[in-house]
Amino acid sequence: MINNEITSYNNSQSENDAEICGKIAFIIDENLKEADSKIWHAHPVWFLEGNPIVGYSKQKKGIRLMFWSGRSFNEEQLNVTGEKFQDASVFYNTVNEMNETDILRWLKKSVEIQWDYKNIVKRKGELIRLK
Repeated sequence: MINNEITSYNNSQSENDAEICGKIAFIIDENLKEADSKIWHAHPVWFLEGNPIVGYSKQKKGIRLMFWSGRSFNEEQLNVTGEKFQDASVFYNTVNEMNETDILRWLKKSVEIQWDYKNIVKRKGELIRLK
C-alpha cells in the first residue's frame, strides 16, 4: 500500500506528472515490499534498513527517478550521475517514456548493490559499499 504522504505528493503534481509519479510509486511499492517509504527532503524515498535506495522528484527537466547506488548498476539509461556520490538517475516527461522492464531491473539491482548512505554523517562524508 502506497504511503499516504507519497500519494499526497503525487496528487499535488500536474496531471501529467502525477500520472508518472503514480506509476513509479506503484512499481516501486509492488516490487520492494520489504522497503519503508516516506517523504524525505520533500520527495518520495524508499529505504531498506534505514538506507535510502530509490526515490523520485519533480525537477525542471521532468520527473527524476533516482537510485542512490545507481552509478554502480552500470546501466546506460541511468546517465544523470551525481558528482560526489554513487547516485544515478533518469528523467521522464511522459508515462510512455517509461520502460517498466528497465525499472524492475534497476529495482532488483538497488537491493543487490547498496552504498551506505545511512551512516555517511558518522563517517564524515565517506561512502562505503554495503553490498
